[in-house]
Amino acid sequence: MDTIKKDYAKFTKGMKKTHTILVPNMLPVHFELILSLFEQKGYKFEILKSADPALIETGLKYVHNDICYPCLLVIGQFIDALLSGRYDLSKIALAITQTGGGCRASNYIHLLRIALKNAGLSHIPVLSINFSGMEKENSLKFSLSNLKRARGAIVYSDMLYMLANHYKSYEVNKGDTEKLLSHWTNKLKPMLKNTKYKTTKRVLGEIYRDFNYIKVDYVPKIRVGIVGEIYVKYSSLGNNNLEEFLRGEDCETVVPGLMGFVTYCMANNVFDAKFYGRGKLMGLVYRLILKSLDKWELLIKEAAGGDPRFCAPSGHRHLFKLTEGIIDLGVKMGEGWLLPAEMAELAEAGIPDIVCAQPFGCLPNHICGKSAIKRVKDLYPAANITPIDYDSSATRVNQENRIKLMLAVAKERLTADEAVTEQNKVKNNAKGTKKQEKLVV
Repeated sequence: MDTIKKDYAKFTKGMKKTHTILVPNMLPVHFELILSLFEQKGYKFEILKSADPALIETGLKYVHNDICYPCLLVIGQFIDALLSGRYDLSKIALAITQTGGGCRASNYIHLLRIALKNAGLSHIPVLSINFSGMEKENSLKFSLSNLKRARGAIVYSDMLYMLANHYKSYEVNKGDTEKLLSHWTNKLKPMLKNTKYKTTKRVLGEIYRDFNYIKVDYVPKIRVGIVGEIYVKYSSLGNNNLEEFLRGEDCETVVPGLMGFVTYCMANNVFDAKFYGRGKLMGLVYRLILKSLDKWELLIKEAAGGDPRFCAPSGHRHLFKLTEGIIDLGVKMGEGWLLPAEMAELAEAGIPDIVCAQPFGCLPNHICGKSAIKRVKDLYPAANITPIDYDSSATRVNQENRIKLMLAVAKERLTADEAVTEQNKVKNNAKGTKKQEKLVV
């Protein structure tokens, strides 16, 4: 490991003009906008969208089998792409995100370098995308202006993601939502050069109104929330196309946005200062950052005008309250306190049917996710939460069958709710008829 740390390939300034940087497809909507900030500075990116089952075998070949499933997929996807023959390997670099937390994900970059060395590709540089100052020699630097633009990019992406998930479930003409999503993604890229608060507020309103023109058919559907470890929560490769599967089961998918995870990471620095006495001055700085992020995230809720069709973010202060009686805010490994907080947020918003997606063997997610489910159910009796493990050894059929069992319970409740609604209509009609009879008499 020491040899890898000292001798890994460096990404030089000149490579910006000559190299294509490959990125795993963890956040399809978000990465398109966030990476465009660097493309405006001359970098060239390609988001890998391959989903061939063979890449899992590639991952197993180059990654220790005890490491997390997302690591296996990310490295397998990289090596699979590099060995495909599609690229000039003298002009390729790789990039992955790092949070810097206690999760094993912080070490993916070192494991990737070892995998590259074992594959005979150690000349390929690996860049880190992080906000923690790690990998200073090999990282994509976020200037203050770029950080502000990234904030706007995440807010825009969260809005697009929320709207797209809703409209894909009800659109009359299949593909309308995807076309509009692509249109706005491309339209927003040049606009990120100037993400002022008032401008962002106005544009979010325009996005909301534009999506409202999509022709929909609002038949009753089960709304299914998706929470979990960040990679398998968002990546279709990591969760076996979970969103598409749920839409195929006639459900609407509701997935909390990325800004919730960003504020979670910021808040943990505040709690480090509060609980452990570490970096009190920085704790104050992060508190101010958190306040600013909350203001921006709530623009999504404001733009949607409280529309009950959407589960807009409620802000970090409300998430803090939702953890009460479930988990301590000092728990910050993996997705930590955020995971049960998002379950509670969905249940509170009238979305009790939830899939908790987690990599098999991910201890933080099993403790903060699976172990917290009973307590969440105690506080929200209607909650119908199913934890699903994703791993190379787990079969897709078993995963989908477990989700179908959850949906069977949800469908019974939906049918019962429809029956009650119909009964109320009959009662109201009967009351109206009696009133009319009295008037005639």
